[in-house]
Amino acid sequence: MIVGATKRVRFWNKPRERERGGERPKHEVAEILRAYLGEYEKKYKLSYRQRCVVNNILACRTAALGGYIRMCDKCGKTEIAYVPCKDRHCPKCGAFEKAQWLEEQKRWLLPIHYYHVVFTIDHVFNRLVWRNKKKLYNMLCRVAAKVLKAYGKRYLGGEIGFTMVLHTWGQRIQEHPHVHTIVTGGALVKGEDGYRWRAGKKSYMLPATDFSAEFRDAFCAALEKKWREGEFETGDGEVDVEAMLAEARSKKWEVYIQAPKGKTWDLLDYLGRYIFRIAISNHRIVDVADGKVTFEYYDNEDDGKLKEMTLTAVEFIRRFLQHVLPKHFQRIRHYGLHHPACKEKLAAAREALGGSRSGPKIEKLKMGAWLEEILGKDPSKCPYCGEGKMIELRRFGPIEAWRLKFAPLVGLIYRWGLAI
Repeated sequence: MIVGATKRVRFWNKPRERERGGERPKHEVAEILRAYLGEYEKKYKLSYRQRCVVNNILACRTAALGGYIRMCDKCGKTEIAYVPCKDRHCPKCGAFEKAQWLEEQKRWLLPIHYYHVVFTIDHVFNRLVWRNKKKLYNMLCRVAAKVLKAYGKRYLGGEIGFTMVLHTWGQRIQEHPHVHTIVTGGALVKGEDGYRWRAGKKSYMLPATDFSAEFRDAFCAALEKKWREGEFETGDGEVDVEAMLAEARSKKWEVYIQAPKGKTWDLLDYLGRYIFRIAISNHRIVDVADGKVTFEYYDNEDDGKLKEMTLTAVEFIRRFLQHVLPKHFQRIRHYGLHHPACKEKLAAAREALGGSRSGPKIEKLKMGAWLEEILGKDPSKCPYCGEGKMIELRRFGPIEAWRLKFAPLVGLIYRWGLAI
């Protein structure tokens, strides 16, 4: 059931078979960057931050970052594996980090239902946002948090808990800054006899129309205040903030509110999907040819149907790089009962719900065990003979560019050395 929304929006997309099965993607973002970055730079200028991200993606899992040599203890076959870049914008990295993040979220989960709330600002502000990313992303999160906290006090009479995750893109990799929020379906209320839990209705969270207008007014007011104080870069007046505010205030904004659907873990898994990655995965890229890139996307305006879109490679790179976040920007934020400073209140909420004050034990995942669970087989098993185990022999650091062409010979030379 969708509460307070007029559009049907697809938020839980089933992964395609090739992603579930671990099949390698046909094309990669790194491949597109290698082939067309030069053409892109003839038209656009890379910022220092974008340059760092591009370099990391290009170097990811190559000899440029170093790696290690493994050998089978049974058949003696050797192989070279290269280390990942671990950049949060890299489409090839972040899966293990996401799994660990999901495990850590158990610390604030309660045996209740949760709402999924999405705050989106009007697209009229896009030109201003992309000139002032850090300030306006922070403003979006803070204003959304403020109106949510007020909701908890006004409608439930207590303190709620919620976790926010910033997304800056839509399915077509276009500019679309919004915040996904998972909100407790109830609040912790303090009375004369101590704390008690007041549950909210599953089918109704709040008056969506009024709540959306409140968010719109609060965001526009905060933006106008900062603008009049000279906080924003507007290109010497090239960006007409006053006209933007007038247009935004004249429209009806819509905060998407989704009533509890499925398991809370499904929602967390959806949110975690893009926390350690950027706007598009390599598996969505269908074709790269003749200076064009074709990728798959879900059309939320057409009942979530899977479609394909083709862009020039230069436009694809532009859209991809516009979602590079400012350095050290905090994409995930916890508030209320989910905040680390509210451990005692969270314990009181557990107790009020009839459980133990102590939270669940958070496990530290191990890469080997995690890979075995994901792949369905022992990752250390020799891929050649199928009997032995691949033992790490030696690690090596980054290989300089002029030496890269000799990298494939390293394993052979090392094996030959062991043989004699």
